[in-house]
Formats: sequence, structure tokens, C-alpha cells
Amino acid sequence: MRFLYFLVLVSLHSPAAASEAGVQSWCYLSQQCQDQGCQEPRQWEHLFDNCGKSQQSPINILTSKATYKSDLKPFKFEKYDTEQDKKWTVRNNGHTVQVDLDGSAKIESGGLLGKYKAMQFHFHWGYNEGRGERSKASPGSEHSIDGERYAMELHIVHMKETFNDLNEALSKNGVAVLGFFIKVGKENRYYKPFISKLNNVTCKGNQTEMEALCLNALIPTNTDLTRFYRYNGSLTTPSCNEGVIWTLFETPIELSLQQIQEFWTKLYFGTTTEWPMMDNFRPTQPVGNRVVYKSDSNALLPAGNTLLLIPTATYLTLFLIQ
Repeated sequence: MRFLYFLVLVSLHSPAAASEAGVQSWCYLSQQCQDQGCQEPRQWEHLFDNCGKSQQSPINILTSKATYKSDLKPFKFEKYDTEQDKKWTVRNNGHTVQVDLDGSAKIESGGLLGKYKAMQFHFHWGYNEGRGERSKASPGSEHSIDGERYAMELHIVHMKETFNDLNEALSKNGVAVLGFFIKVGKENRYYKPFISKLNNVTCKGNQTEMEALCLNALIPTNTDLTRFYRYNGSLTTPSCNEGVIWTLFETPIELSLQQIQEFWTKLYFGTTTEWPMMDNFRPTQPVGNRVVYKSDSNALLPAGNTLLLIPTATYLTLFLIQ
């Protein structure tokens, strides 16, 4: 984070850039170097009342306090394994890269009531720490598990199929978001067509089209989607509407370091290539009196505890025999 703080300090000695049309806008801390008049996450509640409420997202999930809930059965994915008829629209909205979907892919079960259709997906990420062989991805996920964050986070935003408009769905608690952590690992060939399009949406307002992919190619396999956390929260960007049903999957997606670097080297916050898009995440918010649920009472045990089950069971068996 030293680089980020350095940029902020430098900005204090630079002429302040006015927000668009003289109106204060929301931004991430890393954007204040570009526009000192914008409001970073700690100030969002001054622009949007919802951002100061008590059920905000993201949060830090404490696994030891997560409560098993028996009705959190595996999701049913409809048309996640087929390509959509319409091309995907990829856009740089000045805060992230977003892909608009046609709503044909749907989810149900998983503790949800009714079907929800996929409307868009987007990403959050950190920045590049170090150089050369020491280069690595700084934490950029919004949610964290026991205080640990991943390099990136993918959000697939769904709304109840009975709604035609996302704003209406938000006003009536009809939005469900699937969140996936992304870690540095091996190259992911399924992401190549999408990442190649980042060159076409470099600056704010840029958009392009691409052939639709199968959504399930971008996320873990179905067998890895049975373990997840569930809680009630909000959008992680203004206007921070609450009533959003959050699902965070335990198994992360893998992208190579080079693939992750494409996000912070190809995308920019503004209409010029002056300010790289990086650290576009909201800090974790207080959990308060909310309960975080987990889908399986055993599957989410820490690896060490899981291993301990084996010798313990063996010991008990021998004890009973005696």
C-alpha cells in the first residue's frame, strides 16, 4: 500500500481537479490523486444515506462464527453452460470493467426463493507490488476470510426474474450477488478472450462487444460450488442499497499473475491514460448483529481441523473395540 499512500501525499501538493460539472462524485481512495474533490469510501455516506446504514458490504467473514444452515443446498444453474444469443457488451464505467448480460442465465435453490437472472458481472482488484521477479499482486478483493484477502474478486449480479429493471429489484430486495475470490495461480485459458478485450476499453466510457462465453467457464466447477457463505448486505458501490443477498464461494478462481496484471496495466479511471485503475475496492464494513451462514457444517472446516478428524475417529474406534 506504500505506493498508494505516496500517490495520495503527492496529490496534496498538486492543484485540485474539479469534479465533473462541479458536483462532488464518489470514488476510491486511489482516485483522489486524479480528483481531490471526489468522495472516497469513508465519505460516501455524505453523498448517499444508504452508505452509512448498518447492513453494508463487503465484510470480513469469521469462519469460527459462521452458522451452519441446512437449507443452503447447492445452486441450480440454468444456461450457465451455454453461450448467450447476444454478444457481450464490455465497458469501462470509470470504476471497474463491467460485462452486461441478457438475463438468460439464471440461478435458483442455494437458499434463494425463486429464480434470479444474471444481469452483469464486474471485478475488483489491487495493484502491482514490486518489480521484476519480485512483482506480485496486492490484495484487491472486497470481502475477506478471517482477515485474509485475495488478489481480486468477481461479482455476478442477479435480480429476481419477476423484475425487468435492476433499480426496481434493488428497491424491493430482489438482488442476489455471487462473489468469487480470485487468486494468483496458473494461467486460465477460459479468461483469455475476455482479457484480450481490455485493450478496447482502456478509458472511462469506452465499450466494445465480444462473442458471449459460457458463464460456468469463468467460475469454479459445480463440485466446488457447494461450499459457500451467505449473509444479507448491500451493493459495495454507491448508492449502497441494502437488501442484497450475498453468496461468497469458498473455492477461488485461478488466474496467472500476468492475467491479473492486465487489469491494472490496461484500464484507467479517467478519459485519459494518466491514472491507472487500481485498488478499486471498498474497505470491509462492520458486521454488527448480522449472522453469516455457511452451507455445510464440515466442508468449511479449516484444513488443519479436517485432518484432525481422521486420527480422532481412528482413536475412538480403537477405544470402543477395547
